Amino acid sequence: MAPLYDIVIFGASGFTGKHVLKEALKFLSPNSPLTSLALAGRSSSKLTETLKWASKTHPTIPILVADTSDPPSLRRMASQAKLVLNCVGPFRLHSEPVVDACVEAGCDYLDICGEPEFMERMEAVYYERAVEMGSLVVSACGFDSLPAELGLMFNLKQWVSPKVPNRVQAYVSLESGKGLVANFATFESAVLGTSNADKLAKLRRSARRRARLSIPGYAPPKGPLIEHQKKLGLWAVKLPSADATVVRRSLSILTNNPSGLQGVSEDPTHAVTRAAFWSNIKPAHFVVKIGTKNLAGILRYIAVGLSIGLLGRFSLGKWLLLNFPWIFSLGLFKKNGPTDEEIASASFKMWFLGHGFSDASHVSDKPNTEIITRVMGPEIGYVTTPIILVQCALTVLKHRGDLPKGGVFPPGIVFGPTDLQDRLQENGISFDVVSKSYI
Repeated sequence: MAPLYDIVIFGASGFTGKHVLKEALKFLSPNSPLTSLALAGRSSSKLTETLKWASKTHPTIPILVADTSDPPSLRRMASQAKLVLNCVGPFRLHSEPVVDACVEAGCDYLDICGEPEFMERMEAVYYERAVEMGSLVVSACGFDSLPAELGLMFNLKQWVSPKVPNRVQAYVSLESGKGLVANFATFESAVLGTSNADKLAKLRRSARRRARLSIPGYAPPKGPLIEHQKKLGLWAVKLPSADATVVRRSLSILTNNPSGLQGVSEDPTHAVTRAAFWSNIKPAHFVVKIGTKNLAGILRYIAVGLSIGLLGRFSLGKWLLLNFPWIFSLGLFKKNGPTDEEIASASFKMWFLGHGFSDASHVSDKPNTEIITRVMGPEIGYVTTPIILVQCALTVLKHRGDLPKGGVFPPGIVFGPTDLQDRLQENGISFDVVSKSYI
């Protein structure tokens, strides 16, 4: 039986889910790839209220009752969808049953997860079955980690032969006129990630080995703990986010598949286009840092990271962190999230500083070429993330034949050769070349 709905948004009444719904409604049209939509979650009354909040016209949209503690309800939901958008986190606690239901139903799955242990575990457990059932499972389709994936690829595309990249450093700068406030779920995911770090290490030891990246030139030094990046006007420190691990997964897959992943369609024109795209993407060392305009801002981030890293390893410490996030995050996180005014005043910039060689014959020397690119957009959690997730969904619906039949993948390897970057630029997330120079 054919699915009833193009998309089902699971967890649409949550903090982020309601903004995903609001964004999706902009594209619900008979002339759009999105012609039918349903909402799913534990409470039909909350979903009804969310729909009223998201749309002044209150369109007639079906509501499905589904709960992560009730696998049959998830299977009923997945059987009615071409594509499920999962907005229920923390993902390590709630989302494996959703992935399982989607894979068994053969429907596609996207989420906004930024938790490496969950993503890598889903790949280890479900990859073969997803291929068999024709279910495409892609996590990190939000601010974690599409700006990093597509931003890196945008920078690497600028390294036209004979130029060769060696290292790209990404600097994330979060800005706000009302003070930065983030959703509690992000903080909770970070705390749980710290307390389960041993599980991730064990998973990586037992998982199938990934291809080792071959990067021309020398391995760059680690550098200082706190960096003053004068060209960008930022103080910066390494960011322990999912971005770098997600990027490395994509680059590793690309090493094994130099022409990218094959789509369901055998259209030779599309295959040539995909191969041409990937031929311009050369692997490079990659690191992500968070930056602020002053040293005090960086010291604040370090203090928050230390509190999570130290307290998150112990039961009492974890309890304190999760019950008093406002205190232990020094005001960066609160349980009810930011206000509408705080959301409206916030934005991000993500700079990509690429260093490499002017000619492949000079890779034994120190890098002599620099290319700086930038990705910019609105507030990351409730504006940028819904934009990205919805545009990923529209890309899947429109270009399904050009995507892998099934499997569990990071977003860059799936969406890199599509028109997703153009779609994001049309919806408020820009990609720019800042400078190209010799150093």
